[in-house]
Amino acid sequence: MVIRSLSPGTDTDLVEALYAEAADYWLLADRVPPDRAKAEAFFTDAPPGADPARTQRLGLFVEGRLSGVAELSFGFPEPQDAYLGLMILAPRLRGQGHGRRLLAKVEDRARRAGAPRLCLGVLDANPRGRAFWEREGFGDTGTFRDDPDTGHRIRRLLKVL
Repeated sequence: MVIRSLSPGTDTDLVEALYAEAADYWLLADRVPPDRAKAEAFFTDAPPGADPARTQRLGLFVEGRLSGVAELSFGFPEPQDAYLGLMILAPRLRGQGHGRRLLAKVEDRARRAGAPRLCLGVLDANPRGRAFWEREGFGDTGTFRDDPDTGHRIRRLLKVL
């Protein structure tokens, strides 16, 4: 297993293939299958107020194949916070501890950047995902938003680093 930074252009095809493999998440979240534009957006998306120059995009490689991604931003919801905007694993790896390993790398990078807290959003429609985050020490902040495009309620979770 290797975790390394991903680059637009160089790694976009790999992200697109992973998104296709993990289409179950995108069908839940966006209600449409992922496409090339979704893979390209991985390299540009960031939460409001986050500094795009500080955003880190990581790939988890298992047996040489991109098997998970994570996007770590800084400056949202508070200027000192880190925000995990996305973390997806290939279905073939779920439940085997790879998510915990990728999250540990994300948390390490957030700590090294001086972030006291790591925040993320989880869909109410994704109880399995929420259970993972809670097992990893994230708690509900009581903050949520309703997405008018998908109809999802998205809850903010937080972990003190």
